[in-house]
Amino acid sequence: MPQDSLDYWHLALEERHRLIRQMASGHTGEQLERLVETIASAMSKGGRVLLFGNGGSAAQAQHAAAEWVGRFLAERRPLPAVALTCDTSALTAIGNDYGFDSVFERQVEALAIPGDIVIGISTSGASRNVARGLRAARRRKATAVAVLGRRKGVVGRASQFVLQIPSESVPLIQEAHCCLFHVLCGEVDRRLSCATR
Repeated sequence: MPQDSLDYWHLALEERHRLIRQMASGHTGEQLERLVETIASAMSKGGRVLLFGNGGSAAQAQHAAAEWVGRFLAERRPLPAVALTCDTSALTAIGNDYGFDSVFERQVEALAIPGDIVIGISTSGASRNVARGLRAARRRKATAVAVLGRRKGVVGRASQFVLQIPSESVPLIQEAHCCLFHVLCGEVDRRLSCATR
């Protein structure tokens, strides 16, 4: 393998390692602990998690929902989580009739109830449709959570709870979001399995 390729891989992996270390030593752990408690408490009382985002963040929403509904590491009952990015008929009908800024807002208004957790994911913090979905969650008395990069933006301001990644690089933020959702799923699993023993 050429030396410049080896240098690239080394630098790319080092950059990711630095970000994970920074998250582990910063406020991310405290934020994650609060979010774990919030989700585990809601699910233990029959609440659901609704997730959404655009592009790669839509994929993160679907990934996290699948881990809860299916299983993560251990056998357990399915946990109630729904990605609002999967219903193409709803997305295209709402987008066509009300505009793309309303695609999550209308679904949250239809589905969220008090006690639910609504998670909006945005690498930029500037996604208007995500912010509107989170505002709708608050109107419905659900807990509005933003999972972001370094910038809070309009999405962070629309939320009651903000989990941030200390980076401005979209690929790094997305990779860190995947890591955080895996940690989140694993710890929610552990808390709920301990509570039912």
